[in-house]
Amino acid sequence: MSEQAHHSNQDLYTLEANLVNKSVRELENGEEKDPIMKLRLLCLSRGAPGILGMGRIFRNMDDDGSKALNEEEFAAGIREMGLDLTDDEIKEMFQSFDEDGSGSINMTEFLLKLRPPIPQCRLDIIDQAFDKMDKTGDGVITVDDLKNVYSVKEHPKYQSGELSEDEILTEFLNNFEGGRGNLDGKITKEEFENYYATISASIDNDMFFDLVMRQAYTL
Repeated sequence: MSEQAHHSNQDLYTLEANLVNKSVRELENGEEKDPIMKLRLLCLSRGAPGILGMGRIFRNMDDDGSKALNEEEFAAGIREMGLDLTDDEIKEMFQSFDEDGSGSINMTEFLLKLRPPIPQCRLDIIDQAFDKMDKTGDGVITVDDLKNVYSVKEHPKYQSGELSEDEILTEFLNNFEGGRGNLDGKITKEEFENYYATISASIDNDMFFDLVMRQAYTL
């Protein structure tokens, strides 16, 4: 990782912290009544790992590979996240996502609705960054991919001997994995997009978001 990239990623952490504070304030105001928006705020109050963690919990529950959740599975996932919601609120949220009344919700559609809206121009630059990181082109980013892209020589913890190259690169990957209980060392494009959709919500200006991404990934 270059020194410039290191600073840019530090800027991303600051933006994420600002978003967490804003989401917590909005929740405390208690003015948000829309169930989907409330769930989004609850997730954002945990930073980018909030929505990522929800996605991973639901995928782990999908034993039959149907990529769909019934109300019971949905409620179990909400509770596993530790979100402070009543049974009635969870039921209302499920019904909001289950627009056709089929009794199940598509996980991909659920996560798209849950994450903050993001313009196509921002998605394009996020996907450029992902493609640059995914050196093997297999649709996931691993530590081995990162070794071909990032130099950790300028990282303060590498210079001090506190962390090895693998430890720094693993730490970077962990940002995208939505909680320590869900780590597998592989980042999919969906997870990468969901992470930066969260960061994007804290940036009003498209050009500034573009600049942040280009600096972070030397695009």
